This record gives sequence, structure tokens and C-alpha cells, in this order.
Amino acid sequence: MNILVINGSPKGKNSITYQTVRFLQRKFPKDVFEVVHAGAQIALFAENMSSLVEAVEWAQVILFAYPVYTFMAPSQLHRFMALLKEAEIDFSGKYALQITTSKHFYDVTAHRYMEDNCRDMGMKVLRGFYADMNDLLTKEGQLQVITYWNYIKHIIAREVSPFEEETDRTPIADKNKKYHVVIVTDCQRNNNRLRRMIIDFRKALPYASHVVNLQDVSFAGGCLGCFHCAADGTCIYQDGFDDLLRNKIQRADSIVYAFSIRDHSMGSLFKMYDDRQFCNGHRMVTMGKPTAYLIDGEFSQEHNLQMILEARSQVGGNFLAGIATNEGVFADSPKTCADQLAYALKHRMTVSQNFYGAGGRKIFRDLIFEMQGMMAADHKFYKEHHLYDFPQKKAGTILFMKAVGMLMRMPQSQKLMQSKMTEGMLMPYEKVIRGKELQ
Repeated sequence: MNILVINGSPKGKNSITYQTVRFLQRKFPKDVFEVVHAGAQIALFAENMSSLVEAVEWAQVILFAYPVYTFMAPSQLHRFMALLKEAEIDFSGKYALQITTSKHFYDVTAHRYMEDNCRDMGMKVLRGFYADMNDLLTKEGQLQVITYWNYIKHIIAREVSPFEEETDRTPIADKNKKYHVVIVTDCQRNNNRLRRMIIDFRKALPYASHVVNLQDVSFAGGCLGCFHCAADGTCIYQDGFDDLLRNKIQRADSIVYAFSIRDHSMGSLFKMYDDRQFCNGHRMVTMGKPTAYLIDGEFSQEHNLQMILEARSQVGGNFLAGIATNEGVFADSPKTCADQLAYALKHRMTVSQNFYGAGGRKIFRDLIFEMQGMMAADHKFYKEHHLYDFPQKKAGTILFMKAVGMLMRMPQSQKLMQSKMTEGMLMPYEKVIRGKELQ
């Protein structure tokens, strides 16, 4: 692929975000990266944008790389985006990606800002990558960005050479049983639009699947908030929902949700299903299993619902493989959604955590630790999965930062510290980029 990198950091080559781009360059030598340090050279671009025209024409992919500053991209990148629009450079049909680094404080709003602007310029927006500032220094973080790039390459290759209208003609009953997908729906018998989406999805999916229709479930009622389940996960209702959830749904390798938008939500029946899952407490029991959505309705107009679905996947630790709609606005169809979910299953795609995931988990972490006496099942789960990652435990880091702070407050060492600060911050990243990844 030909990738034009727009580095939006005012630090230019010394940006931590840019080190992820350099890492990708080394890991994917067949992909060609051309870099524009837009943030660091914003004054030059304000005078003349003509040098970009040829680079944009050459590129298949426009990759925006930047740190998150105060809810959004840095002001230099804001200015650059305005200049792009004023210059009327033709970006139509180009794929738009973004990689950010931050501590996940509202990185979602930064990504949404960039996505909206890219759509303004006619680009095809693909899911971005949310990185913590230190992710590249860990083996898990390195594998995540490699997996993400392979996923993006798969999507672009598929769209350049699209699969046939009938992707998989194997009868549903004879599908590959290596992975099993459950489709949870509230589809009513006369809802032919949603039913067609489910059929198309199952035909295109190369793996075995079955449907659980909530219309056929005999709910005794909605969640009462009684906390009967807090100790051992047993619901006060004796209607069999616990067994259905744990043995027919959550044991699947992936859960797909299919619904029609009702009253700006998934509808009251799905809400009852969600509320009754409190028998799992705050335990992310399907963590690591990819998910997808089949949606009948104008999802592009439902901004709150969009946030909810993204947050559900983030907090639950489920890679969001696709959201298919029948409105003709969002890119995913049931067939492309099935292809992306199959890829996510095969390659064990993991979540690139953003503000929703990081923030939600921290809130639950603190809540469960405080209420461990009552929420015994949650407390046991959080201990077993090492989710009590309190920063107070990092005594070495805290002491080191105190020492750095003391030096920075001393006039005689301030100038020396400022000159060495960037060099010191980049040193561990240089080791990664030179091939000395962590084992």
C-alpha cells in the first residue's frame, strides 16, 4: 500500500505517536510510507499547500498520527485540516486511518473529530487505533498494532478485489465448526428487513451459527436491582434465563446482536435482556470474544446509540468487527460484516482500548474493590484476571517521578533537563524500532 502519513504532532520526528509509524514501517517493509510533519511545519503549510497535491494523488491511504490534546487533535493539526479544505485538494475515495497516543482521556472525541472531517473531504473512513503512550514498549502493545495493521490491509484488499455476491454457498448446517457464532435478536415474525439481514449474514459467515430470538424467551420480568445475584451470580427469578445466557449464548466464540431501532434504542426487550445480564455483575465474562451488530434502521442518525454500542464493546473487552445497516450510509453490509467477524475470530483480534474502555474499567475496578464484601463474585473475578491495576502499587515509578520533579524545580538543572527530556523519552522506543522488542 502507498500510505501518506500526516504527522499532526508539534514535536515532529520526536513525537511518541510517530514512533508507532516508524515501527509499522519496519514491520511492513512492502508498504510504502511518505511522511508529512504537518504539526511541526504548520507555518510553512500555511503559506503553501501545493506540495501535497502530488503526494495525495500517489497515496491509497491517508494516515493521521497525532497525540490527543485536550479532548481533540492538537491545534496545529486543526489548522492543517482547515488548510486542506481551503486548498480543495481531492481526497475523494482515499482510505482514512488514524493512530493516536494518549492516556485515553477522551481520545474518542479526537477520533470522531477527525472522522467527521475526513468524511467532509470524501474519504472512506476506517476504524482508527487508540494507543496508550507506553503501549509500544510492551509485547502486547506491539502485537496489537501489528494485528490492527494486518486487519486494515485485509479490509482494503477485500474492497479493492470484492468477493462475489454469494460469498459462501455452503449450507448453513454444514459450516466450519471451528468457531461458533450466536446471533441474539428480537426479530418479530413480520420483520422481513431484519430477517433478510440475518439470513445474508449467516450465508456469508464461513463458521457455524445459530439464532436466539428473545421473542421466544419467557422472561419472568426485568431486573429488580435486588442484588440477590451479588454473592454467587444466581438471579432471584427462576425462569431459566441464567441457563440460556451462560450455556446457549456466552459459550459461543462470538455474539452478534441483530435488532431494529426503536425509540432511539435497541428496544425494551433487548433492554430487559441487557439488564438481566446483571447476574454476571461487573464481570467481563465474554472478554476477548469479537462482536458485531446487524441493525435495521437509520443508525447514522442515532449518535447516542452509536456511543452505547462502542462503549459496550470497549468495557466488555470485545473487538467490534462491524456494524451492518440497511440504510445505505454506513459501509458495512451483512456480507462485509461476516467477513470481518470471521477474520477477527481467526486472528484473535483484541480491543484497542479507548476512553470508554479505560474509563469504564477504572470506575468498575474502584467500585468492586470498595464493595468486595458484598460483590464477592465480582471481587474474585477481578483478582483472578489481575484487574486491580491500581497506580498506587507502582512505587518505583512514583519515586522516580518525584526525583525528576525535584530536578526540574532546581534552576541549575532545568536547562539540562529540558534538553535531555525528549531524548530520554524516546530512548526506549528507539530500542523497539531497531528490532529489540520485548520478549
